[in-house]
Amino acid sequence: MLAIVAAGMLTGLLTGPDAAHAHGPSRIKAEQSVVLDATPDEVWQVIGRFDDMAWHPAVARTEMVPEGAPADVPEESTRILYLKADAGEPTITERLMSIDPDKRQYKYMITDVAVDVLPVTNYSSTLSVKDKDGKAEVVWKGGFYRGFPNNDPPVDQNDDAALAAVNAIYQAGMDALAERFGTAE
Repeated sequence: MLAIVAAGMLTGLLTGPDAAHAHGPSRIKAEQSVVLDATPDEVWQVIGRFDDMAWHPAVARTEMVPEGAPADVPEESTRILYLKADAGEPTITERLMSIDPDKRQYKYMITDVAVDVLPVTNYSSTLSVKDKDGKAEVVWKGGFYRGFPNNDPPVDQNDDAALAAVNAIYQAGMDALAERFGTAE
């Protein structure tokens, strides 16, 4: 009988009001898309190179590691994105996980970024160009955790801040592509 009471007390402790906070943050997902007035191949020519993010307005330049890595970037390659900023030269380091030119998509993950640059951790993403009735549909989606992994994060590193930052990056990219190609919608 004592074991049943103890088990009940333990279950109550584990499922009580604080249990939802005990496990830490939940994975956050973001996704944006735009249909462009261009063919999928035309758009893939611009955004399908892991070694060149000149199409994104936040990126000043892309550096491959090791320096001088080939343009036909092999999987597991690493790039450093140097961001446009008023002060300093903030960076995001990303590793290519897979690339499929036939499907017009690549998957990558962030391996290093300061939380004041992008308040996320364990970020992985897919950038793809799909055929939508002969037009290019660009889909950018990612999954990540907020920048502060513990409970009670500061406002600039909570779930809302992480989601807003990633959505702003995606939106800036989509807007730049829409300006370049026009939209089909």
